[in-house]
Amino acid sequence: MLIIGERINTTRRHIATAVRDRDGDFIRREALRQAEAGAGYIDVNAGTSVSHEVEDLVWLTETVQSAVEAPVCLDSANPKALEAALEVHAGEALVNSITAETERISSILPLVVEHRTRVAALAMDDEGMPETADDRLRVVEALARKLTGEGVALERIYFDPLIRPVSTNPDQALAAVEATRRIMREFPGAHTICGLSNIGFGLPRRQLLNRTFLALMIGAGLDAVILDPTEKGMSATLFAAEALAGRDEFCMRYITAEREGKLEV
Repeated sequence: MLIIGERINTTRRHIATAVRDRDGDFIRREALRQAEAGAGYIDVNAGTSVSHEVEDLVWLTETVQSAVEAPVCLDSANPKALEAALEVHAGEALVNSITAETERISSILPLVVEHRTRVAALAMDDEGMPETADDRLRVVEALARKLTGEGVALERIYFDPLIRPVSTNPDQALAAVEATRRIMREFPGAHTICGLSNIGFGLPRRQLLNRTFLALMIGAGLDAVILDPTEKGMSATLFAAEALAGRDEFCMRYITAEREGKLEV
């Protein structure tokens, strides 16, 4: 399971302040905490300040990579910000994200191809956000054709079934689970990813919903996730779900996690 640490996002007040003040030590500590908690990529998002996003994303990329060996997941819909950050990024970045929307894919796909990045591909097109698993698969099929047609290997694509809050539509959780199961079956070699915390938006004990939904998605085949790896109980849920889903041979990672004290909740 590829874990992408979500904490460095300027929608968080402390992160926004650190970016504004160029507090590199604060950002480096956040990156290191997440890497030590198991993150294989560190997500950086500076989208709340549109006029400064290019400079902020570059600074965040350089600052994070000065603290950890993990590559960066560049979380932006702004092609200028992505291009500038990719110019300074070391290693294989992950672009988060592309969609099948005409304007977005035409502006971001050339950067993915040029810089040979991994890419998160959201199941959304010009018709809007999908409602059902079938809607999601229709968009994923179009994305797969377009991306592979431009030379992006399926192994570098992370399809996102688009997680929508169950507080507004209770059918959305199972639609995402079913879409994930079908993507993993119908597109061998491709990956699936999701922004986990969207599922419980607006509901009490949101962390409980996040952890439970993570277990459901792992059962469906999810192999990458954007989350807060420092969240209490999250690692325990992940290790347990992978063991139960048959993705942990002889449950060795689960047993090792117990020995290292990572199963505490």
